[in-house]
Amino acid sequence: MKILITVAFVAILSALAFAGVAMVRGKEGEGKKPTMMHALAWRVGLSVALFLCILISYKLGWIQPTGIQLR
Repeated sequence: MKILITVAFVAILSALAFAGVAMVRGKEGEGKKPTMMHALAWRVGLSVALFLCILISYKLGWIQPTGIQLR
């Protein structure tokens, strides 16, 4: 599970970096904005999928919260 979460975080950060590069390299008349929007859409989709995966894993008992111990 830790590997899946790590891979998902790397994919999310990669999509964000790709969108940033597309934004910086894009010029007004070239139409590179769809590339940036697609990368950001992938980032949002991956983030939602990761969140749902964590929730489902918790409900199925595959992961347990450790949290901060209260006195």
